[in-house]
Amino acid sequence: MSRHTDQGVSAPTLATVADEAGVSRQTVSNALNSPDLLRPDTLARVQAAIEKLGYSPNRAARNLRTRTSHLVGLRVDQAVEDSANALMDRFVHTLVESTKEAGYHVLLFSADDDVQGREGYDELLRSAAVDAFVVTDTYRGNPHAAWLARQGVPFVAFGRPWGESAARHPWVDVDGRAGVVQAVDHLVERGHTRIAWVGWQKGSFIGEDRRSGWVDQMHARGLSTSRLSARGDDTLEFGSRAAHALLDVGGAERPTAFVCASDTVAMGVLRTLHELGLRPGKDVAVVGFDDSIAAQVCTPTLTSVRQPLEQVAIEVVRYLGALLAHRPIPELGCVLTPTLRVRQSS
Repeated sequence: MSRHTDQGVSAPTLATVADEAGVSRQTVSNALNSPDLLRPDTLARVQAAIEKLGYSPNRAARNLRTRTSHLVGLRVDQAVEDSANALMDRFVHTLVESTKEAGYHVLLFSADDDVQGREGYDELLRSAAVDAFVVTDTYRGNPHAAWLARQGVPFVAFGRPWGESAARHPWVDVDGRAGVVQAVDHLVERGHTRIAWVGWQKGSFIGEDRRSGWVDQMHARGLSTSRLSARGDDTLEFGSRAAHALLDVGGAERPTAFVCASDTVAMGVLRTLHELGLRPGKDVAVVGFDDSIAAQVCTPTLTSVRQPLEQVAIEVVRYLGALLAHRPIPELGCVLTPTLRVRQSS
């Protein structure tokens, strides 16, 4: 008998068998692979649940519990046009190295959209190719995390489960708010009082988290945020338009510094400063977020908040090790603090 989910009809899983039998997933795994480890009454209860639900364990399900593939799946997306950001390279490189030290390897796969993305996860599970997944796109309502959780598949997320209070998977994230607080303090200490924010749309939890650092710290410093904020897409074009609009105000109301939600947006601001004949770091200061390669090599070089992506990867692998060894995880979330890399633009 199959069960229904909000994604349609789904085959019974090891997790649903465990729920039906009133045992742990490890006990179901033992019933399938090492039945001699179980008491006769427990084994009979699990077998009855398997028969009732029509569960057909395939090689993928067995490998997920016996750890025979030693592979961890990671979906990668194409670089976005009109973007200066390729920060995931640092994360993936350290993830590969850290999983290797733990006796695993990373298996990359791609997808053009959420539907194809879920099919990618499902295909790897059915082919017994992976033991677990790392999920990096954790926006609210992300279908991949929800689907993996329903299937009882081990996974760790880079990014907190924004707005999902019922989420029970381990995750690692970076404190964006704290990074922007550092940026504001840096600019105030250099004499700036009109500090503008150029960020993303209201629907972005990450963008609003970063923006809260600007709002809170400006107010903590006794500075106004009125008419100093712009929201839009994470593109160079938006950053350039936003800077034009904010700098169009004359006199004392004009901003002397910008804090941006990303290096991509900050590059757009730098483009506008060049067009207006303003010198970054001298006439107007600019701070980005992510510390991309572009920030380090552009002219002038860009001050930026650097995410500790190497440490993020290490913490992700630590969680993976605990999941796959069936060890208890006292704290499901881990938040790391970024640092500010000061360069010529400020």
